[in-house]
Amino acid sequence: MIVLSCNNVSKAYVAENIIENISFTVNDNEKVGLIGLNGAGKTTLFNILTGNLEPTTGEIYKAKGKKLGYLKQNTIIDSDMTIMEEMLTIFHDLIQLEERLSNLSHKISLFTEDDNQQELEKLMNSYSKLSEEFEESRGYSFKSLIKGTLIGLGFSEEEFDKPINILSGGQKSRVMLAKLLLKEADILLLDEPTNHLDIEACTWLEKYIKDFKGAVIIISHDRYFLDNTVNRIFLMENKSLTTYKGNYTEFMKRRKIQLKLAMKEYEEYEKEVERQEEMIRRLHAYGSKRNIRQAFSRQKALDKIKKLDKPSKDNKKVVLKFTPKIKSGKDVLKVDKASISFNSREIFRNVNLNIYRGEKVGIIGPNGIGKSTLLKIIANSIKDYKGEVTLGHHVQIAYYHQEQTNLDEENTLIDEIWDAHPTMTYYDIRSLLAQFLFTGDNIFKIVGELSGGEKGRLSLLKLMTSNANFLLMDEPTNHLDIDSKEVLEDALINYEGTLLVVSHDRYFLNKVVDKIYDLSADGAFEYLGNYNYYLQKKAELEETDDEETNIKTKTQIKAEKKKEREMIRDRQRREKRIEELEKQIEVYENEVSELEEKLCQPSTYNDKFLIIELNEKLNRKKENLHKLYNLWEEILDS
Repeated sequence: MIVLSCNNVSKAYVAENIIENISFTVNDNEKVGLIGLNGAGKTTLFNILTGNLEPTTGEIYKAKGKKLGYLKQNTIIDSDMTIMEEMLTIFHDLIQLEERLSNLSHKISLFTEDDNQQELEKLMNSYSKLSEEFEESRGYSFKSLIKGTLIGLGFSEEEFDKPINILSGGQKSRVMLAKLLLKEADILLLDEPTNHLDIEACTWLEKYIKDFKGAVIIISHDRYFLDNTVNRIFLMENKSLTTYKGNYTEFMKRRKIQLKLAMKEYEEYEKEVERQEEMIRRLHAYGSKRNIRQAFSRQKALDKIKKLDKPSKDNKKVVLKFTPKIKSGKDVLKVDKASISFNSREIFRNVNLNIYRGEKVGIIGPNGIGKSTLLKIIANSIKDYKGEVTLGHHVQIAYYHQEQTNLDEENTLIDEIWDAHPTMTYYDIRSLLAQFLFTGDNIFKIVGELSGGEKGRLSLLKLMTSNANFLLMDEPTNHLDIDSKEVLEDALINYEGTLLVVSHDRYFLNKVVDKIYDLSADGAFEYLGNYNYYLQKKAELEETDDEETNIKTKTQIKAEKKKEREMIRDRQRREKRIEELEKQIEVYENEVSELEEKLCQPSTYNDKFLIIELNEKLNRKKENLHKLYNLWEEILDS
């Protein structure tokens, strides 16, 4: 059943269209991810769907009786109530119904045998009807629903009585999300719902959405969240919308293949046009009537060929490459029994880390457990702690701060880089800034006036030019759109140094890291794999009885660690094989292009033996290229 649809919807501001002729349908129980670059019109579309904006043209359809709920990205609630009081406002009618039931119950309890039994029967019937209505309206469960939702979104029971006005921006956003979920709309529009949620809260929300009996459209940069919740993707680009079946990862596989095929088709079209135009020029050059007639005939045929536009690839992408200046020793970092307290409150204790050259290590844990604090201890920004932190031989640290505190707010962009690299030329710095999308007069902007995303890009540029061999990164994917996240991931995967990263971006952790430390108040537990492996291992450990764990022999533990290392090596071999295949594909594509160029050259036309030889070579190369493509897709899907 269709619950929501758009038919040829466009929206223009002044004379420029933001979105053009968008059409789609959403069925009941469908879960849709809405993605696209910042500024593609995603939030504009949400505002049109909710009726907050009128479309310039087109129609919106919402099924009769279906209630729509909308979570805005940056809504800040202003209330003098506590968190629990704010939640109870949603159930105002139920609370009144509960009071009526209580009053009726009290009246009934006062009746005696001598009283009017007919009046008692009326009261009993009224009580029965109200009780049934109360039960059907979740009257006996709404308080536990509130409690479960708030705890699921990361609030402790002690925080239920906190006034909303003293909460942080992130906590207020979670209050708004809790209110929306408790209202139980039939269609949910969620704009970046995982902002301000830690991994545990994201996992809870994923389960809620999967179990939700209704339609959901989600704008999100959290690719892992999209993978675990949606079964369709709406891509907004170039003012239009394209739909894909499947989750985010499935969409990306199809998208990459589509772009590659479209580019190949476009290149073949261009070569054919070039070949025909060359033939037309040659026929005109011959000058005979017959040749000129042939030239006009070919020109007419060429004019009728359907024009192909170049496939849209976003060329405005950050270019990232981290290159260590010198190689560190094998032992990069040893943290031994690190503990820290603030205002007599212990944050964590007995944290042990061992990190070796070339490892990509992730630190995870709930909000407030001290992940960023641990990075600051390692970077020597915090000195008041217990325990030991030892850096290895030739280790050079570069630190990416979550709040970009390594930037001078008073500097211009160009001065920020120049101060760090005074020997670089003006043109070198301009070139670097251009790679990070800072062009023209933007390079003279004041750092303090930049957006969060722009500051993030500038911090990454400083990190990239530091030539460090040990990167400490605190939430590096915050403020980045999906394309920029993937560029960063590729750069870190190819980084030859060592990485220690704090992140709640599970897709990033899955793709980049090969070891995870789960930080708690009592230490850090080590997992030798990516995020999915961590989940799998953690589930296994939770299922294992304590007794069985205690009787494990040293040999068993050693065997398990060996198996974990083999899994990591298998994954690394797979990634290396994919990289090798992509290099081979590139070589063959270049060779095919060269052969096709030779076939189009005028000197080739009169040598039929050369044409045959080149065609045979071309067919062989294309056949091998096709096999490599198939093998590449096979390994990607495995």
